[in-house]
Amino acid sequence: MIPVPGFEGRRIAVFGLGRSGLTAARALKAGGALPVLWDDSVSSRMQAEAEGFAVEDLTTADWAGFAALVLSPGAPLTHPKPHWTVEKAKAAGVEVIGDIELFARALAALPEGERPRVVAITGTNGKSTTTALIGWVLKQAGLTVHVGGNIGIGVLALPEPTKDAVYVIEVSSYQLDLTTTFAPDVAILTNVSPDHLDRHGDMAGYVKAKARIFAHAALSLVGVDEDWGRRVADDLTARGVSGICISTSAHPGESRDPVLSSETHQDGGWSEVGLTDLPKDWVPAFAGMSGEMRAVPGQLTIAGYEIADLTTARSLPGRHNAQNAAFAYAAARAVGVSHEQAVEGLLSFPGLAHRMETVGTLGKVRFVNDSKATNADAARQALASYERSFWIAGGRAKAGGIDDLEDLFPRVVEAFLIGEAAGPFAARLQSSTLGETPHRISGDMATAVQQAYEAAAATGRDEVVLLSPAAASFDQYPDFEARGEAFRAAVLALGASPASVA
Repeated sequence: MIPVPGFEGRRIAVFGLGRSGLTAARALKAGGALPVLWDDSVSSRMQAEAEGFAVEDLTTADWAGFAALVLSPGAPLTHPKPHWTVEKAKAAGVEVIGDIELFARALAALPEGERPRVVAITGTNGKSTTTALIGWVLKQAGLTVHVGGNIGIGVLALPEPTKDAVYVIEVSSYQLDLTTTFAPDVAILTNVSPDHLDRHGDMAGYVKAKARIFAHAALSLVGVDEDWGRRVADDLTARGVSGICISTSAHPGESRDPVLSSETHQDGGWSEVGLTDLPKDWVPAFAGMSGEMRAVPGQLTIAGYEIADLTTARSLPGRHNAQNAAFAYAAARAVGVSHEQAVEGLLSFPGLAHRMETVGTLGKVRFVNDSKATNADAARQALASYERSFWIAGGRAKAGGIDDLEDLFPRVVEAFLIGEAAGPFAARLQSSTLGETPHRISGDMATAVQQAYEAAAATGRDEVVLLSPAAASFDQYPDFEARGEAFRAAVLALGASPASVA
């Protein structure tokens, strides 16, 4: 646990007693504060009381006596309307913060020479894989690494700081909305696409929350494959912030040779610097300049100069994983990992469950679990990674369904549709301007896996059965992990050989 100082002897309201709320209360108490807890759930309140916390109905509390409100990221800060605790806090002039801000203040209270380093990752998609990948690379290089935040362990439940440690934390837009002083050594925005608009009002509000990760960052790494990411990079440039753009292609709307000249120039974002005469482990931002990294399947380059060959990295297929690898490489180099150690770490990464995870093979058919793809943009990354796939999709559809995937429909040999979205997805596949995509409504996971396997095996070719739902799981499963495990179980029930762990 990381004790949070600065509130000694002062009452702190804590609303929302899930994982982050209870952990925050424990960290505040360890730092000498007097946390006062409340939750709408009776069982959560009972658990807090059993731990010895003061539980008080915040609807009738004297808010003038609180030094701060620590709000659960699950409670709305602004949209669709502020949570009632937020309104009470603002009326009393009480600051509203979250667990990431408490973490930031705990580190800031340490003497400068005793502070650990922090790598923070956010984005619509890919942030969990990037977080895990960075943690892996740093650990393989021998660093003391603590991974958590929005992935795995809550940030304040991680081990106490030591000056040699590196915290690698995933942060959500909800958490970033509740920060004011968070200052990571490396801040990463993987990508931006529409998500959580009900909580942020619109895309501008969502992007603004994501971009808060750069407010006090020492080094900024921004994915610029989408217009929103490019806008964030342009805004940082306008404010004089140095960093690295990471792209998997030429700039949007352009088709040009990615090998740049040796002269520095501006091109709608951070300056790009030619590397023809520079060592392969040189990264522009680490030399006090800005630059752009390109990430294509199997290769990382800076200004056309190859810095890493990833063709043997089994767990990093596709452009999106090349981009994840670029983020991990740059972050590792920024905290002192050598070029050789960084590349070795990328090549040995075993991957994450439910994220482009090969779970088994049966004959010539490989089964890939990408259950984490809960929207179309995430599913795009998987579909684009294979020339052919037998696609299992569906669940509780998000806005737009699979409309944005139409250009990838020709890669789908046949689709097997499950859950609430099966009907709408079938209609979309049938009405494609590129021609109807073969599909059938399977209904449930076991049926979809059986049918997809039979269709794939019948071709006699090396084929991929891909679960990449492009929808939320909540119609049939409690979360994407349960959905992925159901896929794994169905695959193994066919008699498939489980994939070996790297």
